[in-house]
Amino acid sequence: MKFTLATAAAILSYASSAAAHGGVTSWSVGSTTYQGWQPFLAPTGQSTVGRPYSSYDPILSPTAATIHCNNDGSTGPAPKSISIAAGQELTAYWPQWTHAEGPITVYLSRCPGTDCSSYSSSGAKWFKIAEAGLLSGTLGAGKWANGQLMANLKWTAKIPATLQPGPYLVRFETLALHQANTPQFYPECAQLQVTGSGTAFPSNAWLVSIPGAWTATDPGVKVDIYSAAAKTETKYIIPGPPVWDGSSGGTPPTTVAPPPPTTTGGSTPTTTPVGPTVPKYGQCGGIGWTGGTVCASGSTCTKSNDYYSQCL
Repeated sequence: MKFTLATAAAILSYASSAAAHGGVTSWSVGSTTYQGWQPFLAPTGQSTVGRPYSSYDPILSPTAATIHCNNDGSTGPAPKSISIAAGQELTAYWPQWTHAEGPITVYLSRCPGTDCSSYSSSGAKWFKIAEAGLLSGTLGAGKWANGQLMANLKWTAKIPATLQPGPYLVRFETLALHQANTPQFYPECAQLQVTGSGTAFPSNAWLVSIPGAWTATDPGVKVDIYSAAAKTETKYIIPGPPVWDGSSGGTPPTTVAPPPPTTTGGSTPTTTPVGPTVPKYGQCGGIGWTGGTVCASGSTCTKSNDYYSQCL
């Protein structure tokens, strides 16, 4: 097989991308481990609790259409659910993580009906159940939640003990701040069946849409940890709503919105390119990819393999 310089560059670029960043690939409750989505395997045959996503690459826009669960809202081809009691802890696991600066947030969304298999995350209403940001020190030289994740490759959150039982989506998000004024969002979701005797559900005041819960101008998003001010600043405002306090006052949704069809197309667009403009070196295609396919001026969407195309 003959390799051109362009082909070699694309392969090296893909290898670099796969070696960096990260995503949730398994979950556990107590001694029970649940298989999560594997973004670099074919969707066919994957029966997991995790919602599908296409790569370890970040979402660069805080209002991107896929920022809810890192996809178009679809379930996997054979979705399962994690069984967990209100008050129990849920742990998410990453096979790799390389960014030490930034916060971690955890959200829940109640699914109508008896499970989440027919629920699109694109129209979900979320409430935050956990968050951790700057743990100590300054913005520029402090210890962050992402640093703990990088050291342990896992993060644990407790399901509120007062929560009503039922089906929920859980959303773990890491926000990497290592590139000045270029935040990188990494959200992944899984399906839960919450059990227990809780009776509380948050009122509308606690519920948010994602995208919509924050913008590019929010202090926790538009932050430069390398600025002069960051050398002495010891406070960081985590994007999104406050953590739900466990009180009641709301009613879970009862109407099921059908999810979009699971994406099975190839990595090179065969129709008119769609979505926001993808910056150079960003992902623009691949099996399961639901983000933008229009490359910024001066770059072209180049296929690396069936699961990854990049603007080069």
